[in-house]
Amino acid sequence: MTSKILFSITTTAGSDWRSKPKEAEDLGLKELGLFVTCLDLPERQELYDSLLAHHINNVPFAHAKGDMPLEELEFLRNTFGTKVFNIHDPAQHIAPYYYGTFSSSIGIENTILPLQEETLKKFGGICLDVSHMENDRLNNQKRYEHNLSILKAYPILVNHISAIKAEFQIDKETDERRNDYHSLDNLSEVDYVQNWKDFFAPYMALELENSLAEQLKVKTYLEKILAS
Repeated sequence: MTSKILFSITTTAGSDWRSKPKEAEDLGLKELGLFVTCLDLPERQELYDSLLAHHINNVPFAHAKGDMPLEELEFLRNTFGTKVFNIHDPAQHIAPYYYGTFSSSIGIENTILPLQEETLKKFGGICLDVSHMENDRLNNQKRYEHNLSILKAYPILVNHISAIKAEFQIDKETDERRNDYHSLDNLSEVDYVQNWKDFFAPYMALELENSLAEQLKVKTYLEKILAS
């Protein structure tokens, strides 16, 4: 299987997401992944309008958010051709309508909650954030072993790729040690991805706050890893 690496717009605190659509147009990019998890509805609409204004009309993957109305998912599919979505576990307050017509195109992401088979059976498969898995391998052996035991039993629809750094931070909500970051300083911070070749998905979205120009370098670097 050939995986497609997607440049992405993230909306985490360190990302200048408003500048990304114009940067994409300047770079001649027509296709992006989208992480809208930190935006409310008016901001999301602003981002969608900006994408269209800058001729970005192909968003194969989008990280959905729990307050999205069903019409918004339909808008993404109809306007940007979105094929694959991911959400966090429904235990994190995801609306029940996701069990409807979109369920087969939604992957459940591995987060601080261990993957649950009773949840996965209701959706299309797994959104495997390989940086979260690598972080768990380093810092949370119990969650790592649990998730690893489930991965081969369900389809993996999409991967998220972020940086793994030597230094760690402490998660303010969980008090856990974490080595995964949404910003990348050195290309070697994605070397760990080669450990997860058995779990690559059709789409691999860069969940990075870095500029799209910097993501281009990351993509080129990762393509060498995928080819080796």
